[in-house]
Amino acid sequence: MSNTNMPKWAELVVLPIVCLAVALAVAGVVVALIGQDPMEVLSFLIYGALGTARGVSYTLYYTTTFIFTGLAVAVAFHGGLFNIGGEGQAIMGGLGTGLVALWLSAYRGSHVVITTIMFNFIASSVLVYLLVNHLRPVGTMSVESVPFEPSANLPRMHEALAWLGIEWPASPLNTSLFIALAAAVAVYLFLWRSKAGYNVRAVGSSASAAEYAGINAKRHIVLAMAVSGALAGMVGMNEIAGVSGKLLLEFVSGAGFTGIAVALMGRNHPVGIVFASLLFGALFQGGAEVAFEVKGFSRDMVVLMQGLVVLFSGAMIYVIAPWVAKPLNAVLNLFGAAHAKGA
Repeated sequence: MSNTNMPKWAELVVLPIVCLAVALAVAGVVVALIGQDPMEVLSFLIYGALGTARGVSYTLYYTTTFIFTGLAVAVAFHGGLFNIGGEGQAIMGGLGTGLVALWLSAYRGSHVVITTIMFNFIASSVLVYLLVNHLRPVGTMSVESVPFEPSANLPRMHEALAWLGIEWPASPLNTSLFIALAAAVAVYLFLWRSKAGYNVRAVGSSASAAEYAGINAKRHIVLAMAVSGALAGMVGMNEIAGVSGKLLLEFVSGAGFTGIAVALMGRNHPVGIVFASLLFGALFQGGAEVAFEVKGFSRDMVVLMQGLVVLFSGAMIYVIAPWVAKPLNAVLNLFGAAHAKGA
């Protein structure tokens, strides 16, 4: 049982589904209040995200980035840390990816919230400096590097599927999706199937108790943040090596902060994060379709719908949880009693 007073599987599956349903219901009311047809908006959103092969590709492309940033937040969370530096870490990961493609001390006691958010600006400034002064080709005004050699780019998904004789529409979706899914498995094995991961979770639960048990809390805090930052940095593979094929500015576009919402909705578990990333990928892609197809429905309204999902998956989840737990546990107890009687 967890602090939501329901089985872990229900916390990871049933509770997010209920929260999503409530968020969509509230969003439907808001959409109706502004004079739009909720069912029309929802149908366009679903069709835009999942109705075509190209739409699915874009959804999975966004999903890939959110898996990386969601996992980054989750690993830090299990270490008792709140990493809001995913933006900067993703920028540095993209910069590292770009430098490798082009050119083939740790613990101070500082508060992690302050240091991570400060590094967002440092990373962005470093990227601007290098692109403007060193990596931008001579005689060009665009703040971007020269294109990578083809061998440095990750294959696009339609190219990879073509090798197997499968025809698929061109899109930004690339093979970093498989790396993201492998990262989710690796995070699960690290946190729940390794001694180091157990120590990280122990420190996250109570650093003083972990120290008393002989665990070096400072070392494992650094380890959690190192793994977290590395996961966020892998966004660079999807955006830089997988799509752009060159180093450029603003490739993260808020994905680091979206990762916080993804981790909240996924209950900081890799399986939940994968599904939450898929949901947010669908919201991003489907939302773009709605803004294009539905007259008077702006992109800001799509952001509002995303915000409602975040609200009901984060802050409101502990309000909704008791209402879900009570009938669910009653059904489970009834089923258990019937099973015992039948045995």
